[in-house]
Amino acid sequence: MRKLGLGKKCMEHQIEEEANQLAETFAHAKGQPLDPALPITNSVCNVICAVTFGHRFSLEDEQFQKLVKAVDDGLKFAGSFFHILYETFPGIMKHLPGPHEEAFSALQEVLSHARQEAEEHEEQGSFHEPRDFIDFYLLQMEKHQKKKDPSSTSDKENLAQCIHDFFIAGTETTASSLKWALLLLTSHLDIQDNVYKEIEGAFGSTHTITYQDKKKLPYTNAVIHEMQRFKYILLMGVPRECAKDTNMRGFLIPKGTLIFPDLRSVLLDPEHWDTPEEFNPNQFLDKDGNFVAREEFLPFGAGARVCLGERLACMEIFLLLTRLLRAFRFQLPEGTKELSQKPIRGLATPPQPYKICAVPRCSSS
Repeated sequence: MRKLGLGKKCMEHQIEEEANQLAETFAHAKGQPLDPALPITNSVCNVICAVTFGHRFSLEDEQFQKLVKAVDDGLKFAGSFFHILYETFPGIMKHLPGPHEEAFSALQEVLSHARQEAEEHEEQGSFHEPRDFIDFYLLQMEKHQKKKDPSSTSDKENLAQCIHDFFIAGTETTASSLKWALLLLTSHLDIQDNVYKEIEGAFGSTHTITYQDKKKLPYTNAVIHEMQRFKYILLMGVPRECAKDTNMRGFLIPKGTLIFPDLRSVLLDPEHWDTPEEFNPNQFLDKDGNFVAREEFLPFGAGARVCLGERLACMEIFLLLTRLLRAFRFQLPEGTKELSQKPIRGLATPPQPYKICAVPRCSSS
């Protein structure tokens, strides 16, 4: 992942390209109400395509549209009632019709696309000068084959599954964060305007914002952190398996126990946050307006098993959001009094579908 440049300058250019494409899509609405969900998902999904396949897709590309739909269908099924039912009674459910059939079809669609991309990479022989995840994986496979390593788990099916996991883990989480960000900023115009003023005051309307510029935008950084705290996008933390017998506060956790960390309990803990149930960016600022990192900020987990896509997600959210906020002022459609802040319940917790107006700013580039 480090060799791919995640979190580095080479990835910024690809994210900037998606940010410009996203702003262009919003501009086509000409200030009329639009649902931002699909355009955001397209942009985030294309970033994952760049990481795994080495290229982005045109939004009109039929294969790309199928891929996005398959990822979306799979995520909608995950954590649903029928998903739980299937996991509980797989022997019965596999003989019955239901949403699980669509979920399996979506899974196969993503795996099929991954296999096709891997075959094209192998035919081109590009993996000897790796430029994306598939190249690095194929190169690793070749090394194991030359060594005749019997313990190797690297094969083409595992590669396809890894790519599937990239899309499932890297699309919905970041897209949901951006959807919550636009919803919250549309509902709090004062905060949105303060972000815009800070950006314009620091750079004007011509400077291209980079990820390093985050240090010069403490209020904007605080807003993004508060959004991730206030609207944590998973129902619970990613499950982990206890590696050895562990005693914690008088309780024995046996080796092999599956643990579901309740990160939400930390992110909304009234002992550590002044206003845990409110959207309040000041919780990440000191009295002088400087950004303050908080130990209790754990949306990506902690320790050696912290989310490996954290840096990429942070870069995407910062660059995509600042690009949009420079170009548009997001407002409620006429006749809409407020947007629902009730999430859709599942393994992920995105907002309910909503529409907003992206009104172009006069000074937008």
